Amino acid sequence: MTNSKTALEKGRDVVARLNPGLEGILSEKYDALVPGFAESLTEWAYGRHYARPGLDLKTRQLCTISALTVLGGQTAPQLKVNINHSLAAGATRTEIIEAIWQMAVYGGLPAAINGLNAAQEQFDEIDAKAA
Repeated sequence: MTNSKTALEKGRDVVARLNPGLEGILSEKYDALVPGFAESLTEWAYGRHYARPGLDLKTRQLCTISALTVLGGQTAPQLKVNINHSLAAGATRTEIIEAIWQMAVYGGLPAAINGLNAAQEQFDEIDAKAA
């Protein structure tokens, strides 16, 4: 039996697991500037990439964290969002930190330090909300 879901439906399933409400948030923020932005991102990034077979969602999220870390400090907002997504996908804080730290070899210490700072800020925010 084949999966008859569209990429948009698959993307919405992934978003529902990682960050319920994300499509609405993106729509409110960007759709006036780029009509259909939220739906396009959900369909393309989550439905055509994150929903693919071959890697589990946690591994995909750790890869995303690694890439965003290597790209540097300008990606800190996206890195923080994807740290939350990684936790929702089952990654531990230790796995997240190790993925970031591994990038010191490939992206350099400044990129890794920026990534560690973003992770610590995100963990502190999560802990503050939980308290």
